[in-house]
Amino acid sequence: MVGGWVDFVMGDVYAVLTAFCWSSAVIFFDISSKKFEALQLNAIKNLIGVAGFIVTIIVFSIPIPKFSSDELTVLIISGFLGVTIADVFFLESLKRMGSSISALVATIYTPSIFIIAFILFNETIALQSYLGGFIVISGIAITVYKVPKNITRKNLYIGICLGILAQLFTAYSVLTVKPILEEHPILYVALYRFSVGLISTIIICIIKYGFNDLIQNYNNGLRNYHLVLGSILGTYLSVILWLAGFKYTLAGRAAIYNQLSTVLIVIFARLFLSESLNTRKIIGVLLAIFGAFLVTMVDQA
Repeated sequence: MVGGWVDFVMGDVYAVLTAFCWSSAVIFFDISSKKFEALQLNAIKNLIGVAGFIVTIIVFSIPIPKFSSDELTVLIISGFLGVTIADVFFLESLKRMGSSISALVATIYTPSIFIIAFILFNETIALQSYLGGFIVISGIAITVYKVPKNITRKNLYIGICLGILAQLFTAYSVLTVKPILEEHPILYVALYRFSVGLISTIIICIIKYGFNDLIQNYNNGLRNYHLVLGSILGTYLSVILWLAGFKYTLAGRAAIYNQLSTVLIVIFARLFLSESLNTRKIIGVLLAIFGAFLVTMVDQA
């Protein structure tokens, strides 16, 4: 009983830490997107993520699990949809719209998790959690609703569509591996998913740019400290914490905590990119924090 409660609380902690790591990574990816295309960014960050997973597995001597053929199929599909397609869509959306508007579009992630979790697992969440989720999303919307003047209408529309698709693919891809997470080590699930994403992204890059350009892209990317830091925080640390949050707590509850990253992006953009932080943004931040607090007060079995 006590162990289950500790795991549940740690699931909340993992989800909150995910928000901090991911919001930091988004700022670094935003800066890097000025020099690299979305596919190029994806190829570099996936390589760093996979290398990090392998090193961690070796250091901690984590034994190789025996995945069934069905589980391997799920991991391959999840990796392709969630790492190859969703991440490229997200990075392209980020490149077209910038951090703040991309953060607004990302609010579709929480309701997507609710709906898909209900369809796949018949997972229910207390009414107070839904209220908290609504308040979080309201705070986020208030924070980032105003469209910057330096974004063209075409980039805005394309970016919004790509951003929504990215969140839908991400939500589906992580929920499909939730049963696998309950039986196997998190690091191996992450390693298999991102290995699929890395291999498929490399193949696409070779087809689009050629092998020599791919090698040059890696040479440039691995010397770009913004991209390297973003990859460590966003592809290595946040992915492990993100999957751990889904493993040890309810999917919808973890999603609400993760959504706080949107508000944190606005704060970090102010601190590191000198973006304005006006009254509207402050109100949005306070609302989102209050919504997350409501979620923590819910006693879910």
